This record gives sequence, C-alpha cells and structure tokens, in this order.
Amino acid sequence: MAKLTKNQKAVAGMVDSANQYKLSEACELLKKITFTKFDSSVEVHMNLGVDPRKANQMIRGVVTFPNGTGKTVRVLVLCTPDKEAEAKEAGADYVGLDNYIEQIKNGWTDVDVIICTPSVMAKIGAIGRILGPRGLMPNPKTGTVTMEVGKAVKEVKGGKIDFKVDKTGIIHAAVGKASFTAAQIEENALALINEVIKLKPQTLKGTYLKGISICTTMSRGIRVDIKSLNGAEK
Repeated sequence: MAKLTKNQKAVAGMVDSANQYKLSEACELLKKITFTKFDSSVEVHMNLGVDPRKANQMIRGVVTFPNGTGKTVRVLVLCTPDKEAEAKEAGADYVGLDNYIEQIKNGWTDVDVIICTPSVMAKIGAIGRILGPRGLMPNPKTGTVTMEVGKAVKEVKGGKIDFKVDKTGIIHAAVGKASFTAAQIEENALALINEVIKLKPQTLKGTYLKGISICTTMSRGIRVDIKSLNGAEK
C-alpha cells in the first residue's frame, strides 16, 4: 500500500468523507486542502436525477459568475465585415470569417469560445464536425449566435459560461480559481447551483438534486449539504 504524503495526511485529518458541509464551510475547507503550486481550477459537480436521453430532461444553460472565472478566455467572432469593429471593440481576440473557417478546417481550434452572427451559420455548419466534439459550436441557446456580438463578447470575457448535463446525469463546471477568496468561490458556486435549480423539468418525478461536491483540480471532493442551500429543490 502506497504511503500517504504529508499533505495527504493533513487533508485526511481535515475532511470527513462521510460528512456533508454547508457551502460556505466547504469553500473555506477547500482553500485549506489545496496545495498545488499552480492556481488550480475550482470545480462543482452536480449529480441530477434526470435521464439525459429524454429531450425534456436535457439540462443545459448559461450562467454569469459575479466574480468571473479567473481565466483568460480566448474569443473568436465569426461575422460579416459590418460587425467586425463591434467585436474588436468589445475585446474579441480573433475576428473574421472565411480565413478563420479555413484555418479551422486545417486543424486550428486554439480558442475557448466562438461567437457568430445568424447570417454566417450556413458557413459554420461545414466545420460543425470539428467544433462540435470540442464544445466550440455556436448555439443560440447559449447566446453565442447573436447579432449583438459586442455584448456577447463582453459577457463571455466577464465570466459567462455554458453548461450541460452529461450522459450520466452529472453537470461538471469550473466556477473559479483556488486563488479566489472562499466568499468569491461560494458566490460563483451558488450562481451555478441556483441556475441549475431553475432548470428543473416540470414533469420530473423524484429527486432532482441528488448530490453536489466541490473540489479543485487535484484535491479530494467535499460533499455539500443540499438541505443547507436556501431554495434548493429536492
């Protein structure tokens, strides 16, 4: 049996795996058990009582974090020339159309979010096989297909993310960085949780929120007491 490191022993003494913590307590504890030399991402994992195979139970949405994501988001705007100035002024990293579509066909996908106008969706459809598996395909439901490209760029740069349940019924989302204060982590996590609660299918029977845990990139997970969340639906 492998020996525990000094840090692992310290964590084992602080986190009770059988216990559930209030969100505020979990965020405070998370700061104490994170020992990475880099600025780890903070992740929230929500186990939902839904069947993603059913269209009316495919939970998907967007949330804007009050404290941002803590990461630099690289944004590509695919649009016609009349929208390029608006996109650039808003802070888009890359702006254009045909030249970037050609680069993507050749394997370039070095961006985090792609925003486009409705008029160019026909051209983007040709690269859907490349963008889809990487989670980069623009979608009206997430606000990445819009005429207001400047507003969309500012929202994404300011901390807006999209999320969706995976095939096992779990939502995984990064809600900040370990360098955030515990209060900032809590505020961001609560923003995500509340948004997911709002998306509860009206026809769903049984428990909706089955479990929530929070962790950093390389830390152990801390279970959150769902009953302690104001307004949480079970």
